[in-house]
Amino acid sequence: MSRKLENSELERLDVDGFKQAKKTPIIIILDNIRSLNNIGSVFRTADAFLVEKIYLCGITATPPHKDIRKTALGATESVEWEYKKDTLELVEELKQNDIQIVSVEQAEGAVMLNQFQPEPNKTVALIFGNEVKGVAQEVVSASDTVLEIPQFGTKHSLNISVSAGVVVWDLWSKLNS
Repeated sequence: MSRKLENSELERLDVDGFKQAKKTPIIIILDNIRSLNNIGSVFRTADAFLVEKIYLCGITATPPHKDIRKTALGATESVEWEYKKDTLELVEELKQNDIQIVSVEQAEGAVMLNQFQPEPNKTVALIFGNEVKGVAQEVVSASDTVLEIPQFGTKHSLNISVSAGVVVWDLWSKLNS
């Protein structure tokens, strides 16, 4: 029988340790996310996998906010983040810095997540879109790649925080194998 570990036994980094740790070459861009709980959950995922940075764009709320804090559980203190009003302008800026732009969306010509391989030695910026409308079409069009999470049931999409967890874990696994 297994015994659950206490938090003190998990040997996690503290905030200073996180800030000094080598980051996974992943950036997360949240494009007009409405739910504060989703935003907080993405911060927690970013912390778990040592993501470089989160960009909060458009109507996406920013810390400090009690509803973000409730699900982020302190990750807004460890993960670097920045607000940008215009997602498309941010995408163009990141492209100039040789960052691979990947929209997570259902679109023509999308690459299935299980078939996607991140480019070695290149940072990947993952764009996750609005809970109802998804990633804006102009942003999808400006992306280098569109990535789709394979799904097999009756629903058309996953919650944005679940999508972020699935995709970030998958890329982290591929980058660290």
